[in-house]
Amino acid sequence: MLDKSKLNPVQNDSTERTSTGNYSPKEIAKFDKLAESWWDPNGQYKTALEFNRVRVAYFIAQICKFYHRDPNKTNPLQGLHILDVGCGGGLVCEPLAKAGATVVGIDVSEMSVEVAKRHALTSQLDIEYRHEHAQHTSTNDKNRYDVVINAEVIEHIPNQQDLLKQCSQLCKVNGCVIMATLNRTIKSYLVAIVGAEYIMRYLPIGTHSWHAFVKPIELNNMAANGRLQLVTGIGMAYNLFTKTWSTTSSQAVNYVQVYRRLTPD
Repeated sequence: MLDKSKLNPVQNDSTERTSTGNYSPKEIAKFDKLAESWWDPNGQYKTALEFNRVRVAYFIAQICKFYHRDPNKTNPLQGLHILDVGCGGGLVCEPLAKAGATVVGIDVSEMSVEVAKRHALTSQLDIEYRHEHAQHTSTNDKNRYDVVINAEVIEHIPNQQDLLKQCSQLCKVNGCVIMATLNRTIKSYLVAIVGAEYIMRYLPIGTHSWHAFVKPIELNNMAANGRLQLVTGIGMAYNLFTKTWSTTSSQAVNYVQVYRRLTPD
């Protein structure tokens, strides 16, 4: 039975701001435990790999559309500088690099960054990975990137508005910012937490906090405050029978928003 007491979007103790930056040590610890497992195609989290494959295909298609590129050409992202904020083990960075982009990945989990570096070496991909926070990056790399991606990170961050602002600052004017996260709905609680964590065990129990999920209208309002304009968006859905992910018009659970960076700071 659904515990309705958990359906109030209030701050919890796992999203406390640290004295050194906009991140939670508890959240970092969760992903440190997962870092070595993400790339195993036959492992416990292979469903997450399939999710990532569909998600990144959509990212690449939208980047090509944004920059008037032919996605069917070899290296369609050639010449574009892309930053992945919260890169984890590099699951988003590597397909982008294979598509020809110059890719930088940053993450506050040092373990995840080391896993990403090792996997890039085995994949023979030239990707720059840094163990650092977006706050530091936005100071040094302001207005540098053609595309900034933040995928399934914002729901783990104490101050979500600050993260949107930092992603915007890192993007060039008229550049592309892509945000991917989970909607805060009863369906997302049932699917992403009860189903994915407790029943199917696609993710470890406690990976997500429903309270920190972000409604699309909330994300769009934060984006507008960060000088970002919505271009398009889409949802993602999982088919239990075929065990495959696909894009969908419904944004009730996982969704992606694509924005254009407007005026400079």
